[in-house]
Amino acid sequence: MDLRIAGTVNDSIVDGEGIRFTVFVQGCPHHCEGCQNPQTHDFSGGTIADTDDLIKKIKENPLLDGVTFSGGEPFCQAEILADMGRKIKSLGLDIVTYTGYTFEELYENRDKNGWGELLSVTDYLVDGKFILALKSYDLKFRGSRNQRYLDCKKSLESGKPIEKIL
Repeated sequence: MDLRIAGTVNDSIVDGEGIRFTVFVQGCPHHCEGCQNPQTHDFSGGTIADTDDLIKKIKENPLLDGVTFSGGEPFCQAEILADMGRKIKSLGLDIVTYTGYTFEELYENRDKNGWGELLSVTDYLVDGKFILALKSYDLKFRGSRNQRYLDCKKSLESGKPIEKIL
């Protein structure tokens, strides 16, 4: 499947716990002030990557603990990422997904555009728009204090956000 991406990082330690392969998707409707990846906002920017090629790169790195979907906004390409996520899960890796949407927004609309599918393969969800006035360097894996690092499985089971203690 074709996925529009801004790029990848083979061995990130800042996009979730452990060593991660990070996929930065292209396209974002949020346009958060102070975004660290403003080049990912344009939906026609970036390049097209074959998800099978990305999976091959992931398989080539035996040190990985997981894969992170960041952006841009992953939920704008949710169906493709959910398909890729199922293949990643079969490799025994976990998935962190960053989003400008809140868990509540995604959960309420989980039947549209593959949102529920992407949530179902996500182990940890970092939710909420980046808010420059709430920016903090003291947070693990988040940029602003409003963002949460959620246990997505527990959150889906309960229907409400459950934060993971870091």
